Amino acid sequence: MRHKFVEFIPSEIEQDVLYISIEYDIAKHKCACGCGADIVTSLSPARWKLTYDGETVSLFPSIGNWNHPCKSHYFITNDKVIWAGRVSKTAMQEVIKHDQESLKTHMEKSNSLLDRIKRLFKF
Repeated sequence: MRHKFVEFIPSEIEQDVLYISIEYDIAKHKCACGCGADIVTSLSPARWKLTYDGETVSLFPSIGNWNHPCKSHYFITNDKVIWAGRVSKTAMQEVIKHDQESLKTHMEKSNSLLDRIKRLFKF
């Protein structure tokens, strides 16, 4: 898979290309299994982390397409798709629950920091 840094994600995307918009903290690609599903990964401490080493990109954690019929599960590491094992329905539910809790915690911390900044600068 190759990567492209873009400001705006194009409406039509190519297979085997990871489109990355740093300005909007998002990446998008076609599912690596070839099913054609568009996969959107939001970049944030509570979601996916993007690493760029000057030549290749990696996304962490894995991409689990639990809401798509294919249920594909893989990593994108150094511009390569690394397939991960199938995940049981129970494990998928646990991952989804953990992701929701992580996002909630991240948002609460962000809101708390914003409130402190507003008080400090009397917004």
